[in-house]
Amino acid sequence: MGIFGISLASMLLLGFPFMVTLLGSIVLYLFIYMPDFAPKMLITMVQQVITGVTPPALVCVPMFILSANIITSGESAGRLIHMLKVFVGHLHGGLPITTNASCTLFGAVSGSTQATVAAIGGTMRPMLLEAGYKSSFTLGLIINSSDIAFLIPPSIGFIVYGVATSTSIGSLFLAGILPGLMILLMFSTYCYFYSRFKKIKTLPKASWAERRKAIKDGLPVLGFPVIIVGGIYTGLFNPTEAAAAAVLYAIVLEAVIYKAITFNRLIDSFLQTGVITGVVFILVGAGQAFSFLIGFLQLPAKLLPPLFGPEPSQLWVITIVVVVYFVACMFVDPIVAIFVLSPVFKPYVLSAGVDPILLGVLVTLQAAIGSATPPFGCDIFTAQLIFRRPYLEVIGHSLPFLLILILATVILVAFPQIALFLPNIALAG
Repeated sequence: MGIFGISLASMLLLGFPFMVTLLGSIVLYLFIYMPDFAPKMLITMVQQVITGVTPPALVCVPMFILSANIITSGESAGRLIHMLKVFVGHLHGGLPITTNASCTLFGAVSGSTQATVAAIGGTMRPMLLEAGYKSSFTLGLIINSSDIAFLIPPSIGFIVYGVATSTSIGSLFLAGILPGLMILLMFSTYCYFYSRFKKIKTLPKASWAERRKAIKDGLPVLGFPVIIVGGIYTGLFNPTEAAAAAVLYAIVLEAVIYKAITFNRLIDSFLQTGVITGVVFILVGAGQAFSFLIGFLQLPAKLLPPLFGPEPSQLWVITIVVVVYFVACMFVDPIVAIFVLSPVFKPYVLSAGVDPILLGVLVTLQAAIGSATPPFGCDIFTAQLIFRRPYLEVIGHSLPFLLILILATVILVAFPQIALFLPNIALAG
């Protein structure tokens, strides 16, 4: 697979989109190492790409993306930020804590780290800079806080993992809530002490009249987690039905209640959803094709047994899987990494008795970390594009947040009930 790795790295460094990089490298490998079978294998690869995007569970992906696009083009993000700011803005680190909490709650709408960077970062960064925070801190805060959106339902990472491993997406959604809130608390604690150490001035304390008005304006936005999490938890919706309900609620909220979007802007949201969905589904299809290729070449059977050993313990299996995902997601798109690696590790996970729900949370967390980690974290490039700042400035203050996320991973491994508590209650009910 040497030529594949060289091709992959070269095309990434040259700036090719990752879907082109992955599929192009597969084609190059086939024609160099399997020239006699390349035409037939190409047909098989096309079939695998189509197979990758046909699971019914993926139907909810474009609907969650659509609901996020609708509220991003409206007033929900701004009202949500203001509602949180009037309650914590006067504390040390109030604005960074508002950023953390906004990213967490916006994750309950979008399920996407990149959408959260755009929606929350675009509003919060000017406030943070005006308050006296360094540019590198604001960028590191925004791209890493957006990681929480990948754990809070409806997470696209959980959907892809559930499809790849045949794991309940509803249970995964529930399992991500407490770890997401734990990371919110850890980030907020760091921001509090950082702000006190740097002597950043706090905002004036809002009056209760201002707070009541902010709650009145912003409370309808919290209907999204109620619909999605509450609907799935009570059994009223499955994930696909919850996605459809979220789209309907987004239209009612922005077009009827807030009167913030016109018909033309709604149509633009549909068009943007089509483009983003196309990219996501091509990545999923490319991941399926690559997964088929490494299975056809029997690479897992050659590489994994020496790595895991004859009778690996649960801790060893979890450690290997977490480390591999952590490294892989630094270089490739998290969606592709989840889709390719999850089926490869699944037999070892099951034989060691590791709970697939717990592993799904750990895997999705590593995918989220990889989104904001050099060299090729997708959120880094999203922030570069949105804020027009150089690469080194975007990653300049990422290390403290990265260490916190690694600590969160260790805590989840040591105390798995943090992730499994809500799914177990749902099953017991």
